[in-house]
Amino acid sequence: MTLMRWNAYSPVADLFDDMFGDKSKEKMEQRKYDCSPATNILEKNDSFEIQVALPGVKKEDVTINLEKNVLNITSDKEAEQQQEGSKFTRREFVNGTFCRSFTLPDTIDTENITADVREGILKVGLPKKAETKVSKEIKIS
Repeated sequence: MTLMRWNAYSPVADLFDDMFGDKSKEKMEQRKYDCSPATNILEKNDSFEIQVALPGVKKEDVTINLEKNVLNITSDKEAEQQQEGSKFTRREFVNGTFCRSFTLPDTIDTENITADVREGILKVGLPKKAETKVSKEIKIS
């Protein structure tokens, strides 16, 4: 006997809901506040880099702030308006508000944090303080 993991999301159920019921609007309202972008955290010798996938989000719609040692990345993307005389048969683009928070260690130089968006990826540079950099060559005497 093969055991299978139960998955609450079923594409077949979605297909039947879309064809025979009007639950897609309910699902979009449920997903509206449940969109958390994929995030990578990369550590280098002299810094960390947080990479956040934000396809289709304009940099004007993203806010980054630092409160004490917590870095907050937030966005509020409004849903695309339908053109008159048309309706979506299926709608999977997730629009809504998200907030990602990261507690920064004391080793981060908070005065020199940088941020850049290119090709749908937000990159936040978190330089390490000079005295905490990982790599150091030791001379042999």
